[in-house]
Amino acid sequence: QVQLVESGGGLVQPGGSLRLSCAASGFTFSNYVMSWYRQAPGKERDLVATITNTKSTNYADSMKGRFTISRDNAKNTVYLQMNSLKPEDTAVYYCKAVLARVYWGRGTQVTVSS
Repeated sequence: QVQLVESGGGLVQPGGSLRLSCAASGFTFSNYVMSWYRQAPGKERDLVATITNTKSTNYADSMKGRFTISRDNAKNTVYLQMNSLKPEDTAVYYCKAVLARVYWGRGTQVTVSS
């Protein structure tokens, strides 16, 4: 059974940091392109960052320099390190796996507020 389970979300003050994790199971994780998306209330789900099976990375413009995506194939886990968080980063963050099929996690809430 395929599973993507996100964790690490929570409430953080502006300027703070969080590290999200997405633990994968049920498929060959190392072959898949992994991405983080986010969806704020009333808005569309947007791409945050992508990491390929060769660990090449790509980021949405507003996240460059603040967010870092990484993966540990031995642990079947993809991470999103988020620094210098802003209130507009508040959203549900989702993990996505893509190869022959597309898999989504259920998301983890990130709230940036003082």
